[in-house]
Amino acid sequence: MKRYTTKGAKDTQRLAKEILEEAIQKAPKKGALILALEGELGAGKTTFTQALAKALGVKRRILSPTFLVMKRFPLPKQSRFKNLYHIDAYRVGIMDLKVLGVEKILNEPGIVVIEWADRIKGILPKGTLWVKFEHGRQENERQITFN
Repeated sequence: MKRYTTKGAKDTQRLAKEILEEAIQKAPKKGALILALEGELGAGKTTFTQALAKALGVKRRILSPTFLVMKRFPLPKQSRFKNLYHIDAYRVGIMDLKVLGVEKILNEPGIVVIEWADRIKGILPKGTLWVKFEHGRQENERQITFN
């Protein structure tokens, strides 16, 4: 388990790239690389996801898919991962995600980033990588834990 302190959004974005590189090395040979994000509102989950998507070559603007639940972003051809899926589990349960076909997505060669993943732990496979966000002592400071 690694623990980081960031001092603002730029710091969190830099850390996202670093964690992505490490996560790719830990990725399973089959199925998706799953990054499960947990933390309070405003703790940095979406900022982290935006930087991760940019590092993967996604050109489109990334917004939290709270009302859409899930968005898919095709990744550049040189990547061994076909898609980046951004899921927001804040307003849904496991059965809602099953209806959307999330179990299939978790078995594809993609990268799946799930905000509020602690709400759907029961559907996530072994090998899911967890990133926890907590507010720090200063206004823009965040404590980020990665395992």
